[in-house]
Amino acid sequence: MTPYFFGYGSLVNRATHAYPDARLARARGWRRVWRHIEGRDHAVLTAVPDEASEIEGLVAAVPGADWRALDAREAAYDRVDAAAHVVHDIGEVPMAIYWIPEAKHILASEPRPVLLSYLDVCVQGYLREFGAEAVERFFDTTDGWGSVRDDRAAPVYPRAQQLEPVETELVDQALARRGILRV
Repeated sequence: MTPYFFGYGSLVNRATHAYPDARLARARGWRRVWRHIEGRDHAVLTAVPDEASEIEGLVAAVPGADWRALDAREAAYDRVDAAAHVVHDIGEVPMAIYWIPEAKHILASEPRPVLLSYLDVCVQGYLREFGAEAVERFFDTTDGWGSVRDDRAAPVYPRAQQLEPVETELVDQALARRGILRV
């Protein structure tokens, strides 16, 4: 049986990967958090268990059923079984989610900025897959916000995407409504 995984950040943006069978899904009992890790210049997006929350995302088959290759891409994360938490239309399949437990890395003493180029990719994906309301849900179900490093002119994120003006405005307005500082 082909195993699947649940993506809740950049993997929601189909332009950042080549998983042809990706499908809409939800993970119950999970929420996103920006993890601030020592030795990293920017915050890392992860999901954490939270019984009161639910996040949207995409599920996709593990290419060639080879967890090793996907684990290498997600090396900073732990892979855990999520079959009981992910709601999708595929049927009964093995399902995993990648997350970073607090104990996995040394937490930074000061918050690290979120890369705007990474946030742009996430928001673009949520907008295109789930609509504008999902962008608000993305922000509402993501904790650990610090400042946002404006790297749009020279993206640091390796899978950065060009946004349409309406997408840029959506990101900028969501940040402004929440008082999230851009540096």
